[in-house]
Amino acid sequence: MPELPEVETICRGLNQATLDREMLGGDVLLNSTIARSISATDFLTKLKGKSIARWYRRGKYLLAELSQFPEGEREKGKGGEFRDQTPSSSLLPSSFLLPSKAGWLGVHLRMTGQLLWVNRSEPLQKHARVRLLFEGDQELRFVDQRTFGQMWYVPAETEVSSTVIGLKLLGPEPFSDEFTTEYLTRKLHRRARPIKTALLDQSLIAGLGNIYADETLFLSGVMPTTLCADLTAEQIGRIHTAIIQVLQKAIESGGTTFSNFLNVQGVNGNYGGVAWVYNRAGQPCRTCSTTIERIKLAGRSTHFCPLCQT
Repeated sequence: MPELPEVETICRGLNQATLDREMLGGDVLLNSTIARSISATDFLTKLKGKSIARWYRRGKYLLAELSQFPEGEREKGKGGEFRDQTPSSSLLPSSFLLPSKAGWLGVHLRMTGQLLWVNRSEPLQKHARVRLLFEGDQELRFVDQRTFGQMWYVPAETEVSSTVIGLKLLGPEPFSDEFTTEYLTRKLHRRARPIKTALLDQSLIAGLGNIYADETLFLSGVMPTTLCADLTAEQIGRIHTAIIQVLQKAIESGGTTFSNFLNVQGVNGNYGGVAWVYNRAGQPCRTCSTTIERIKLAGRSTHFCPLCQT
């Protein structure tokens, strides 16, 4: 948590609020939040005087293409045109992981990170870690209770994944052309591990996490403990369809809030109220009224209906 729908929701909110505003400076309240490739002081110095041209999402990463303020210095057309807000509208294609004339800002929220767009007079949250000050008395705050989240500055003319190295490990996006039933079949073939564990592997599918893996397996009617090697072609096809269906619904609902997730305006996500199985242990299945069960699988809480899933 946050997973793809939550990060996508944040990305869209940032694109609505933060673009083309000069960054005036900021404050790093916890030095370890800034990736070790640069000091906290240098991080703020490099961002000062720049603006954000566009936010993108890759898996659970947020990536902001920077430009020198004013925007006129930005190379026309670089970074892609702003498209309609379809589920993949903020997706960063691999061809965009290229050097930018003004660099990039990277963010990974990890378990409890939040990016909040607030007025500078707003009282400082207890777990605020980084403040980025923008013109107009606005600021972007990185709040992170567990302190696992990170921010990166990617220098100008530097390929993004050479700094944010986790990007190199990601599999295809669920909404991309590369994520096909054939791809999923090929990757799961002969794998002797439970399908729930496989779906959490970011090198297999970028952005899917514990909540939406449980939801996917419910909709596809597959037990989370089923070994990948034992899946039929029909089951894999249902899993592929369910992944896209579940993520689209979660994005439309603004993500899921069970503990820490908030969008950039500080508003909860609504998917939790319509979840099929996740966090519903002991409650009746929405389809058959059988009690939802919860087990631990590879150290992760796993929820399922023993009747609807086989």
